[in-house]
Amino acid sequence: MTRLRRFGLLAPLAAISLAGCGLNSVPTAEEKVNAAWGDLQADYQRRADLIPNLVETVKGYAQQEKTVLTQVTEARAKATSIQLNANDLSDPAKVQAFQNAQSQLGGSLGRLLATFEAYPDLKSNENFLTLQSQLEGTENRIEIARRDYNEAVRQYNTTIRTFPDAVGAKIFYGSKPKVPFEATAEAQRAPSVTFNTAG
Repeated sequence: MTRLRRFGLLAPLAAISLAGCGLNSVPTAEEKVNAAWGDLQADYQRRADLIPNLVETVKGYAQQEKTVLTQVTEARAKATSIQLNANDLSDPAKVQAFQNAQSQLGGSLGRLLATFEAYPDLKSNENFLTLQSQLEGTENRIEIARRDYNEAVRQYNTTIRTFPDAVGAKIFYGSKPKVPFEATAEAQRAPSVTFNTAG
């Protein structure tokens, strides 16, 4: 009887101490990271989906810009071929490869949009202006989604490294830190835009 009584007293204490060891907070924080990652992926996909329409619209007006159009098409193909799932978010090499592909796509897309200044007919084309506006909005959404993802990663990484949650993170979940997105080297330099007036 004494043993059962002792167990009855220890069970609530054990439950309270386990609850403070990250049994709930670690998966909750990880789900926030995964949800933020899903939002970021959706915005990248939206950008990738808009690009073929933009390329086709520009083709009709700027035939001589084949190099830029080819670069955008190839960068889009590479960016969409690199898939990163929630399990890969702890692998710095995979996150870096994904980020590099998205940065290359963003850079080539920026060069394509910069060329439109040389084509007065293109500047007045309603389809182009609509696509340009949608892409600008998408880039803003990507920036916000990156920020939200990085904040979720920061909270998760803090949770799995601080006591008492670190105990549950290691023992029960084998948690590893997630990798945040970082600014690329290109983002540190101001873009140089030159307009081709020979159009």
